[in-house]
Amino acid sequence: MLVTGVARPLGGRFVRRILRDPEVDRVVAVDAVPPGHHLGGAEFVQADIRQPGIARVLAEAGADTVVHLDVTGTPLGSGSRATLKETNVIGTMQLLGACQKSPNIRRLVVKSSTNVYGSAPRDPAVFTETTPPKSLPSGGFAKDTVEVEGYVRGFARRRPDVAVCVLRFANILGPAADSPLASYFSLPVLPTVFGYDPRLQFVHEDDVIEVLRIGSHEPRRSTLNSGTFNIAGDGVLLLSQCARRLGRPTVPLLLPAVTWAGSLVRTLGMTDFSPEQIRLLTHGRVVSTDQMRETLGFTPKYSTAETFADFVRSRGPGLLPPETVARAVDRIAALPVPGGSHLPTQSANRGALQR
Repeated sequence: MLVTGVARPLGGRFVRRILRDPEVDRVVAVDAVPPGHHLGGAEFVQADIRQPGIARVLAEAGADTVVHLDVTGTPLGSGSRATLKETNVIGTMQLLGACQKSPNIRRLVVKSSTNVYGSAPRDPAVFTETTPPKSLPSGGFAKDTVEVEGYVRGFARRRPDVAVCVLRFANILGPAADSPLASYFSLPVLPTVFGYDPRLQFVHEDDVIEVLRIGSHEPRRSTLNSGTFNIAGDGVLLLSQCARRLGRPTVPLLLPAVTWAGSLVRTLGMTDFSPEQIRLLTHGRVVSTDQMRETLGFTPKYSTAETFADFVRSRGPGLLPPETVARAVDRIAALPVPGGSHLPTQSANRGALQR
């Protein structure tokens, strides 16, 4: 087995976990930089997947399974957004080209994201794996995932003998999470879009490791573990509920001001606070996980609420007690707006699935 993106905590954890499986006898771990954590008994190869040399690495490894985890929204160290996009898109192209030439490859697992659906005001209440987006993402990590999945589909057509498993993860949270949304929730004050309370889904990093393990094994039936799957914990949380549980105050801003705030936040180190990230915090996104359960056979250990609770514990107390934040949020929501009505929320417009 060959695994990419092992310098990140998630990649390192997966390598250590998969090495404990009796069916796996060898793991070749690949990244452009040496990891700062141990990789158990894996063989580390320092290689940049953006370069053609990855074909030689794959050929020498003789791997029959490739787990591609080097698709992410957060750069390593001081990396730029441009470098990150090159790794996500160009790196995936080079890796798939190497897989296409390899006669040994039998299985490909790709870490993707529910960002492929975008976030738009007329989105369906729940996306399934076959629901087309109302508005394709125009930038940031969301656009990267759309391009990555396009190349993966092309590979699957050219190599029908390879079982391809694409895992579309909801926002990943947990004690070690380094996603753009984790960075957003770590801010001392949360900028929000005036009049909107989006529904959000999360998946725990522990569940991410487990479903990657399931996806990387040979299926017991011909259809199992192959295809595209939404991966998320049960239930949803509103953004206002997240703020309460964090104990962090929110600053509702008109949409143009939020765009300006996004530029400010990027200067604070949040590289991917892009227009797509702002759309998520405006319109939200909820996906169906029926295929995850029925076809892939995976049931997450953590619900969305439990995932967020574990993330909150890892971040420590917020600036204000959660009860104080809850009262403030309720008062803001009750304020009248011109025309005599109260602030509209997305949950009022479309209805929250769960509170």
